[in-house]
Amino acid sequence: MSSRSKYLMLAASLILVIVFVFPIWNIDLEAPQYPEGIGLRIWINQVTGEKEFDLRNLNGLNHYIGMKEIVPDAIPELKFMPFILAFFIGTGIIFSFTKNRKFIFVWIVLLLIVMSVGLYDFYMWGYNFGHDLNPHAPIKVPGMSYQPPLLGTKKLLNITATSLPGIGSILIFISVTLAALSLFVDKKKRVGANV
Repeated sequence: MSSRSKYLMLAASLILVIVFVFPIWNIDLEAPQYPEGIGLRIWINQVTGEKEFDLRNLNGLNHYIGMKEIVPDAIPELKFMPFILAFFIGTGIIFSFTKNRKFIFVWIVLLLIVMSVGLYDFYMWGYNFGHDLNPHAPIKVPGMSYQPPLLGTKKLLNITATSLPGIGSILIFISVTLAALSLFVDKKKRVGANV
């Protein structure tokens, strides 16, 4: 591997460290009863409100429409996702110093698989929260579910829910791009040397 490829792969690995300090997903709700909005931030290891009382207010709203309370300690993914991310950081650093490009290719494929599984898990989490409603909820609308969108904006009664990747997800995407570039730069150099 060329020096440029090594540095790109090293950067791809180290940029993942920053994912620990930014949310990976943002869900924002706008409603007449909350003029400043309510924000939910999903991190690699926790779920918080955008503002101090947002999670509590969201759980209060969830109670009225029959959704379960969001309890971060009850979400098992938040306990093991930091270890998965640490695995990619560590192996990425090691692979940046190897001469075998196949390791980097496998690293990229595995990270893409983990990202896909994470998105599917997030979709199912939203589906379960939005469809498994308490039949004794104070507010019941027959046939209504409250699943937030996986990506984009959706109207739920008088609430507008917007779900978008956070800075952490953007950093993961940049990491994959840098790792792919490390393969491309190295391949381009090898092809040029063979001409």
